[in-house]
Amino acid sequence: MRLTTLTDFSLRMLIHLAVQPEGRATIAEVARAYAISEAHLMKVAHQLGQAGLVRTLRGRGGGLALARDAAEITAGEVVRRMEPDLDLVPCLAGGDCAITPACLLKQRLAEARAAFLAVLDATTLAELATPAASLRGLLGLPEPA
Repeated sequence: MRLTTLTDFSLRMLIHLAVQPEGRATIAEVARAYAISEAHLMKVAHQLGQAGLVRTLRGRGGGLALARDAAEITAGEVVRRMEPDLDLVPCLAGGDCAITPACLLKQRLAEARAAFLAVLDATTLAELATPAASLRGLLGLPEPA
């Protein structure tokens, strides 16, 4: 299984917002911190906003902020919202296969997907944003006042 760039950038943006001393950041700030395209992050921010994970702040000092506390957002929720297809093989989505009635592989792959998501469901954004001081240093963010 491979997660899309959208999901990767979504998790990175959320981590950035979670460790941000002011609790908000602009797309340009996140792009600089990770050395990724602002254009990509605009799409990410839009998707995260539609998912109810970030909110936009208008006006002077505006930007993006978490819509909920970091402890309430799980990596599993983010992955499910951002990934268009978590079916590892076509038969998991109901696709036809000659051996479906006797296939153990389909069952094992479904179990593996469930285990993968269970680990992510048990991982909060607050955990991913730890240790915040180290992450702030790596991202070039100031320490809280």
